[in-house]
Amino acid sequence: MNEARAAARYAKAILDFAIEQKKTDILEKDMRAITETIGTSKELREMLASPVLKGEMKKKALLSVFKGTDVITEGLIDLLLQNKRIGLLNEVAIKYIILNENLKGQGVAFVTTAVPLSGELEKRVLKEVSKLTGNKVVLKNKVDKSIVGGFILRVGDLQYDASISNKLNSIKREFTKSI
Repeated sequence: MNEARAAARYAKAILDFAIEQKKTDILEKDMRAITETIGTSKELREMLASPVLKGEMKKKALLSVFKGTDVITEGLIDLLLQNKRIGLLNEVAIKYIILNENLKGQGVAFVTTAVPLSGELEKRVLKEVSKLTGNKVVLKNKVDKSIVGGFILRVGDLQYDASISNKLNSIKREFTKSI
C-alpha cells in the first residue's frame, strides 16, 4: 500500500474515533500542532525517518514533544510505532485536518511560498481556490525558502507545483536527457 493511501486510512480511522468520542476539534488542534512542529523541525523529521533509533526511543521523544495532547493522539503515535509507520505521522495529521475540515464544510489549502503571502495575495489565492473547490476554504501558508520563488498549492490530494525549484529541476532533467 502506498504511503498516501495508508496515511489517509489512519486519518479516517482516527477521525471516525474522534467523532464517536466527540473530540474532533481537540484532535484537529493536536494535528495542527503536529504538522507545524514536524514542518519546522528538521531534527524531528530526521528522527522519525531514522531506521537506527528504536521505536521506544521515538515514542518517548514524541510524547515529550507533544506533551498535553489528547489520549487519542497519543494512541495514534503508539499505533503508528507498533505498525512501524511512524514516518507517516505528519501525513496522517495533514489528512486528518483535511478530512475534518471537509466534514465541517470547509476545505484546507496549503500554500508553500518562498516568502510569506501578503494579505491581498492571500485573499486572491483564497478566492481562486474557493472557486475551484466550490467549498469555503481555509488557507495555510508555509514558508520554504528552498523553493526559491513561485508557489506550491495543495488542496486535498491535489498538488500544483509552480515553484522555481521545480522548474529548474525540470530543466536540469531535460538537459541531462539530451546529453
